[in-house]
Amino acid sequence: MVKILFLHPDLGIGGAERLVVDAALAFQKKGHEVAFYTNHHDPTHCFAETRDGTFRVTVVGDWIPRSILGRFKAACAYIRMIYAAAYMAWYIIPNEEPLLIFCDSISLCIPFLKMARGPFRVIFYCHHPDKLLTSEGGILKKLYRAPLNWLEELTTAKADKVLVNSKYTARVYQDAFQSIKDIPDICYPSINTQYFKSTMPKPLKEIIPVGTDKFIFLSINRYERKKNLQLALGAFKHLKHILSESDWNRVHLIMAGGFDPINLENMEHYIELTDLAAELEIDDKITFMKSPKDDEKISLLYNCKALVYTPSNEHFGIVPLEAMYFCKPVIAVNSGGPTETVVNEVTGFLCEPNSKSFATAMSKLVLNPDLIERFGQAGLKRFETNFSFDAFTEQLDGILTRERQIVSEARGVEYEERKKK
Repeated sequence: MVKILFLHPDLGIGGAERLVVDAALAFQKKGHEVAFYTNHHDPTHCFAETRDGTFRVTVVGDWIPRSILGRFKAACAYIRMIYAAAYMAWYIIPNEEPLLIFCDSISLCIPFLKMARGPFRVIFYCHHPDKLLTSEGGILKKLYRAPLNWLEELTTAKADKVLVNSKYTARVYQDAFQSIKDIPDICYPSINTQYFKSTMPKPLKEIIPVGTDKFIFLSINRYERKKNLQLALGAFKHLKHILSESDWNRVHLIMAGGFDPINLENMEHYIELTDLAAELEIDDKITFMKSPKDDEKISLLYNCKALVYTPSNEHFGIVPLEAMYFCKPVIAVNSGGPTETVVNEVTGFLCEPNSKSFATAMSKLVLNPDLIERFGQAGLKRFETNFSFDAFTEQLDGILTRERQIVSEARGVEYEERKKK
């Protein structure tokens, strides 16, 4: 058994959070001791494993503001993580003597973690280069971002091992950080299927007031503009012009998303989407859900007919895997991570990011029920072969074994040097 510490900015609800929680579960499954350190953890807005005692969670630096007058969010996030890393280096690492520190999202913490003494290793999981996630801006925005982007590349290179979530992200990483010559390892995320197996899905009517005869399309994504959720609404409106009246009367769209009440964009975009549904005159056919609980999410996946996944150039996308596990076809944009998980016209449809393309794919499932069964079974088989939790666990365990060997060799060298003295 070894000790592994995780450092993550905000243990809320999202793909990055699900990845680190699943990585911790994978290490724990192998008998290792795991603990989390984070800048923010709200027990009402997090995954169950981070509040039910599965892991020890310590919050550090939440008193530091997230922004200054609504601006400088990236700089504040970096400062919060630097503070947490320095705290760990000074107080935690010397006492707990971890073998591995697993951090992600913000690389500026890495040099500060390494201020601590000891032959531990730092693994950085790069979901996507942060420099590419920021929106375009004027000259002041460019001046503000320039040092942050330079620091991101400089500090990412300080990690002992970098992991990425897909071949797509690996290519983006190498293009974005051209001074870093080491090629990152690809570690596909998975899902905690044990929890899925042990949770009994509820009837849909216990979650939302919709008839049991409805053909349910499901969208699960955070209420963020980059997730392109308006595409699902536009496609659903377009679907009305393809289907007969009787078929149109039985379809329904559920939009469930991570919603943090202290996140201004979540609040604004939720209002934008509900207004758009009303403008398109389909609001009676849409159900919006904020931050469904884990058991509710499982029930939604179990009871829906297909998943509609709208982000373009998504780094990986964990929700398509969850849908495939529940034998549901996935309709996704033909770019980014979904091109590595979804096989077009085998486990679902890969579409152009426009309403017509998505609506056409949706109509094929409504009009050809046999496709749902065929795509669903193919999706489950593909998940079990390539993306199962066991495969994810073994991959992480292999990385840990290699890192442990490096630490053992370092300790041996240190011991020999002390003997010489």
